[in-house]
Amino acid sequence: MKNYQFIALLVVTTFLMGSSFAIVKLGLPYSSPLLLAALRFMLAGILMVIVVMIFKRPHPTSKREWLKLCIIGAFQTAGVMGCIFLSLRTITASESSILTFTNPLLVVIFATIFTKVRYRFYQWIGVVLGLIGVIITMGAQVELKIGLLFGLLSAVFWAIATLLVKTWGMFFDTWVLSAYQMLFGGLLLLLGSVVLEQPYFIVNPQSLLILLWLSIFSSIIQFAGWYYLLQNSDPGKTSAYLFLAPFFGVLTGWVVLDETLHESLVVGGLFIISGIYLVNRTFSRIKG
Repeated sequence: MKNYQFIALLVVTTFLMGSSFAIVKLGLPYSSPLLLAALRFMLAGILMVIVVMIFKRPHPTSKREWLKLCIIGAFQTAGVMGCIFLSLRTITASESSILTFTNPLLVVIFATIFTKVRYRFYQWIGVVLGLIGVIITMGAQVELKIGLLFGLLSAVFWAIATLLVKTWGMFFDTWVLSAYQMLFGGLLLLLGSVVLEQPYFIVNPQSLLILLWLSIFSSIIQFAGWYYLLQNSDPGKTSAYLFLAPFFGVLTGWVVLDETLHESLVVGGLFIISGIYLVNRTFSRIKG
């Protein structure tokens, strides 16, 4: 892949990652949060399942493999996205994106505790910087909003899902994994919507446009672009640029939603972005 193509696709995919928070915020007046998340990923999952079936991608062949795929979907789609959508009821898109994208920092902590992996010194410096950023971002809040807790919980679920994919991902075709984990996660979100909220969706051109954008651009194209980058370039180099996602999250929240960029958010965000860069700068680790 040529360098300018790599940069262009990288900017597009990280922009879609980060900007989805502002788009979700725009959609919440038209839908209950869990139902909007469910519709987004059920639609995206169905479309991707059709694609992988048309192209005859290899599917799981045992109940155990399907169970693993469903567990990944429970954490990656239902857990992460459910918490993100719930967080946006009470906090800004900028705050939610920054907290959610602390997940690479948590991956280092969880992997160290639960697996035989040791990370390099500068990666731990990244974790410390990121945690300082979270403290700055949250510490400036006059009141502890429930959305902040949901934002952090989304990062926890994402970190767990990342470790599960690293452990089980080798058993699945990448596109099949992406398709079915989104579909199964969407079904769990639909169940959660029925049980935990009073679901509603106001059908009008604005709500349908938002739903289609979230399903096609912020889900299918984002996943496809990111996986393509990982498969056709150095994964360590590519993942180092994940810090762009929270940057775009803050930027689109400011431009699209006119969110105020408080000093604590900017400073905390810079610490977190620096931490993400250091943690993801290379995948070279020291095995225990």
